[in-house]
Amino acid sequence: MSINERAVTALSLPSPRGPLSRWVIDTVRGSRAPAPTVPFSDPFDDDLQLALYCCYEGHFAPLPEAAGDLEWDIDLLRFRRALEWVFELGLRDIVGPVPTTADVCVTIPAMLLADDGPSLSRYMEARGTLEQMRDFVVHRAAYQLKEADGHTFGIPRLDGPAKQMLAEIQAGEYGADGPDRTMHAALFADTMRAIGLDDRRNAYLDVQPGTALAISNLISMFGLHRRWRGALVGHLAVFEMTSVVPMGRYAAALERLAASDVARRFYDVHVLADAEHEVMALDLACRLAADEPELVGDVVFGASCAIAAEQRFATRLLRGWGVDPAEA
Repeated sequence: MSINERAVTALSLPSPRGPLSRWVIDTVRGSRAPAPTVPFSDPFDDDLQLALYCCYEGHFAPLPEAAGDLEWDIDLLRFRRALEWVFELGLRDIVGPVPTTADVCVTIPAMLLADDGPSLSRYMEARGTLEQMRDFVVHRAAYQLKEADGHTFGIPRLDGPAKQMLAEIQAGEYGADGPDRTMHAALFADTMRAIGLDDRRNAYLDVQPGTALAISNLISMFGLHRRWRGALVGHLAVFEMTSVVPMGRYAAALERLAASDVARRFYDVHVLADAEHEVMALDLACRLAADEPELVGDVVFGASCAIAAEQRFATRLLRGWGVDPAEA
């Protein structure tokens, strides 16, 4: 099945991409073989990220072919911890040392100004084809079809004003901040259907590379661990602060490609919503850093990881299209 066809068959688990994802997929199906050793590797490796994604997905929705409810399966949790350790070590190697006493209110905007990664949105606005837009949407689907859920795990892990601020941001993501609003994940599903894609969750796991799955996995890892609450908030700040301009470009690309209003609505809504959320998310990061200064390093680390993940996502996708990332 090509990525631009609607699926008409039942979903199944993806094909393994190596020993790590093979063990997880076999375990999801009911096997109880000994787990393999998780070697140090590229943190965006396809095998590592698919294995990690399949471990996390039980917290959000059941995987197809799962042999029962495996959300808290001890074997999967133990293996997931080993995968997370390699992922974390790889990320730390990429982003390097982070300051532990920085002024978060200054540091995060400065990091974004210094980001010299390729601009996927600029390329799509000017030159992207409809097939490339479909490909882009498929690559984002692992996260966007559960948009906000990973960050929402952070709400009970925060206290006081920071908890309130995160809850307010998340209410907007779920369309719960006013009448006649729609969840952003549902709007993304509308976009998928409008451009001829299958909007079922996990329909494209077989074609989503590690760089695409890592967008989702990074948020899941931070959200599911209380110790990473600072990193989750730093990640959210970057996510929101880098949304408005790119979302406007994707909307413009769809308009240029004569896509319907329904296809564009997800991006149009984000231009408006995230103009407010980018301010709120940075304020949240600043407040958390002030209330819990021992988390400053984690906040900056989460922000750095978000930038690194998006750079690798864009680079791999552009190269797959035969586009030099330096020219995007």
